[in-house]
Amino acid sequence: MPGDSEATKRRLLDAAAREFAAYGIAGARVDRIAESAKANKAQIYHYFGSKDELFDAMFNEMVAVTTQEAPLDPLDLPGYAARLCDGFEENPYLGRLAAWYRLERAETQAPLESIARANRGKVERIEAAQRAGKLPDRFSAPDLLALVVTVAGMWTALTPEHNELLGTRTPEHRRQVVVDAVTTLIGDL
Repeated sequence: MPGDSEATKRRLLDAAAREFAAYGIAGARVDRIAESAKANKAQIYHYFGSKDELFDAMFNEMVAVTTQEAPLDPLDLPGYAARLCDGFEENPYLGRLAAWYRLERAETQAPLESIARANRGKVERIEAAQRAGKLPDRFSAPDLLALVVTVAGMWTALTPEHNELLGTRTPEHRRQVVVDAVTTLIGDL
């Protein structure tokens, strides 16, 4: 039944996100993913081919959802950064999955096309805004995008010791710091 297979794939992707976020790609176990998804290992291999391909499918989906939920508006980069920051707050596993991807995959395989395509589109929109004089050009468009994304996700990269120094900060406070930092970064025209 098509509904059953789609429901099983959904459960496997959700379980994979939790497993990969907790253990990384190398440490993730397909038997734990299958058990968590109330499926069997054979279904992982049937639907996705391998553990690496399951990670890629899950990561591609994460990129698509993030791109949809936090669309880039080159004329409102602080708002874009705020939406990304909100996504990290609402889904703490996003930062962990991105970190595992950078640590374990980014240098050992060709870039995932979904990420490359999303970034190319964002860079093109930023470049167009820079050519139109609506964004400063002191940073190249790829550099500006990297800076904005890094600032938006900065809270996920801090150690517990740093967070302890900051004291209790609310999500609203963290979001405002991101907005203010990106606003300062792009400055006035």
